[in-house]
Amino acid sequence: MKNRSRGKLSLKWIVILCISSFVLGMLSSKRMLAARRARDRILHRGRHLGDSEATSDDCVKNKVPFWKYDRVQVMCLSCLLLRSLDSSITKLRWELPSKKSSLKIGNYENTTAVPAYNDATVIRKKAFMVVGINTAFSSRKRRDSIRETWMPTGKRLLQLEQEKGIVVRFMIGHSAISNSILDRAIDSEDALHKDFLRLNHVEGYHELSAKTKSFFSTAVITWDADFYVKVDDDVHVNLGALVATLARHRNKPRVYIGCMKSGPVLYQMNVKYHEPEYWKFGEEGNKYFRHATGQIYAISKDLAKYISINQHILHKYANEDVTLGAWFIGLEVSHIDDRNMCCGTPPECEWRAQAGNICVATFDWSCSGICKSVERIKIVHIKCGEDAATLSNALL
Repeated sequence: MKNRSRGKLSLKWIVILCISSFVLGMLSSKRMLAARRARDRILHRGRHLGDSEATSDDCVKNKVPFWKYDRVQVMCLSCLLLRSLDSSITKLRWELPSKKSSLKIGNYENTTAVPAYNDATVIRKKAFMVVGINTAFSSRKRRDSIRETWMPTGKRLLQLEQEKGIVVRFMIGHSAISNSILDRAIDSEDALHKDFLRLNHVEGYHELSAKTKSFFSTAVITWDADFYVKVDDDVHVNLGALVATLARHRNKPRVYIGCMKSGPVLYQMNVKYHEPEYWKFGEEGNKYFRHATGQIYAISKDLAKYISINQHILHKYANEDVTLGAWFIGLEVSHIDDRNMCCGTPPECEWRAQAGNICVATFDWSCSGICKSVERIKIVHIKCGEDAATLSNALL
């Protein structure tokens, strides 16, 4: 009787053990399959995120279960995972750049970290506008006359940039000969005044279109500004009036501001402003499309970025102002024709000032600038210049 009881009990436990073994086997199989799939995903991700040196054969030389990997195999898979994560984080940094700029108008000391357009991360200073004064190696007297009239200097220039976000720089490239006496002279002048923006550009009269392209491309990766302004060094500018004019268009996308004109295409050889590619503009005697005169114009941030990104494929015509207009003619751009940016010298600008309509820029059409500007710009400044309070109250 005792033997029969033990036999029945043993059969019962055998059945229980069989069922338990089957359940455990099923669970183990699922875990093995999940582990193997996880391993394969990691290896696949490592191969496709730039890790060309590590493969599944490198990490898993023997066909063994995932949980029986030795220490070397586990470390190898960990490296693959870490590299893939690092690659993903780097990609996200480029796709979603950090934006730390403030919405305030007043203090512009804050900076913005962004990827530049040459694939290098740079720190750009926030600004309202960047004014680039086009100048040449031989124009030292013109620069000094501007410093003595409408352009702040020294601490006032730095204060204007830090408190108002108004950046003013003479822009110039370099000579064809490395470290020439011309380049050293500009270096010495810049060390004294600290008011230059050096461009990666070889200076030359017939290279003004290339210089303009270089200015906007350099300025937009140096300053995160709302507007970028180009002005010649024989033009008088009232910075406060310029700020007020640009501020009215601050919320508009893709803005191109200046005195719009449409001059004739000069096809005759040996004349000033001759256009070698005149045939592109139709029959002889045709006029150019509307574009801002080259003495002074402003473009918004979007357009400056457009120039910087596409600088290698933007065509250059003989005339710099025509070239800029050509870059925008096929885009959704607002052309703002503001005649206050092309006032004549006294008495015209003087009459406007007396009427309370201060000119943004003043020059002589006959000279494409102020005639004999070194001597006459001081007179223009006295008769047509804004008072100091206009600039100090700008952007308040």
